[in-house]
Amino acid sequence: MLDFARQFAGIRKEILEAIENVCDSQRFILGPQVESFEKAAARACGVPHGVGCASGTDALWLAMAAANIGPGDAVITTPFSFFATVSAILRCGAQPLLADIDPATFNLSADAVEGVLRTHTRSKVKAVMPVHLYGQCADWDAFTALKQRHGLLLIEDAAQAFGATWDGIYAGALGDLAAFSFYPTKNLSAFGDAGLLTTPLAEFDDHARVLRAHGMRQRYYHEEVGWNSRLDSLQAAILEVKLRYLPEWNQQRRDHAARYDELFRVAGLVASSTAEGIVLPITDPRAGHVFHQYVIRAPGRDALRQYLTERKIGSEIYYPVPLHLQTSLASLGYKAGDFPASEAAAVEVLALPMYPELRDDEQQTVVDAIASFYK
Repeated sequence: MLDFARQFAGIRKEILEAIENVCDSQRFILGPQVESFEKAAARACGVPHGVGCASGTDALWLAMAAANIGPGDAVITTPFSFFATVSAILRCGAQPLLADIDPATFNLSADAVEGVLRTHTRSKVKAVMPVHLYGQCADWDAFTALKQRHGLLLIEDAAQAFGATWDGIYAGALGDLAAFSFYPTKNLSAFGDAGLLTTPLAEFDDHARVLRAHGMRQRYYHEEVGWNSRLDSLQAAILEVKLRYLPEWNQQRRDHAARYDELFRVAGLVASSTAEGIVLPITDPRAGHVFHQYVIRAPGRDALRQYLTERKIGSEIYYPVPLHLQTSLASLGYKAGDFPASEAAAVEVLALPMYPELRDDEQQTVVDAIASFYK
């Protein structure tokens, strides 16, 4: 699925110099490298404020906590995402409400959210948190209209979408707040866990900075109960080096996605539904997709994945169990059948190898193996 060594080989000298600079400074947490990266990342997203933190999961929590979302509030999001999307809402003490996805893009459906808003009465819905899944922004025109009609906050779960755009506006600048992950598999990746909150609003930026350091503005004077979610200087230094290359890397991902599309068409494998063949990823014309993952819908998905594994071809399922069917979230009160689009996606999606340094011949090998399986 990934080969970290190829990327590191090209930037090894710059990365090691950045690490050495941190070691020489002996400023390891929230040092000058953190401030420098926060400013560079905010500029890249087109927003005035960026707050580094310990992980993408913490960034989601910080975004909601900075907006004072807590007990008595509800946040609507998708059941087809990584666990942190919902667990961060619970960590704030708020109620997660789920709405189904658009089956074409796998992103949260604004129409489904509207349905939840019409029927939910038990707590105040304070925010909607769409996920820019696989590197494609959710339909922000539709969510902006929802915000205007219902007076909601919009929080982007942009963990997979650094550099993605909607109508030319970067992820991280679309909502009231946004959360990014720099987990090592992400398009912009650290050498460990790291995260970032972005916002156009100074009050959210200020509150998040207090919360990430145990609720302190002045050392040892705690205004509120916060958390220890500080960004390491080493990770920030590494991320700022990689940030300079990200536009090129994201374009390489788009090129690879286009090549996959063409190879599958030439192989005669493409169909409009899995009843007839493979369904390729769909990109909304308003979206600038960065293909954190290249995800097909595949008939006989599990058997296909086993076939690829036997031939030493990597693949992954994002995600095999929708959140409403996770054992640990049974208390949310949902059941099988509540979100049919998400449940259908969970049994069909398959992510294929995708990273900037992927070679043309490797893509050909992947498609040839899939063609062989269906023969």
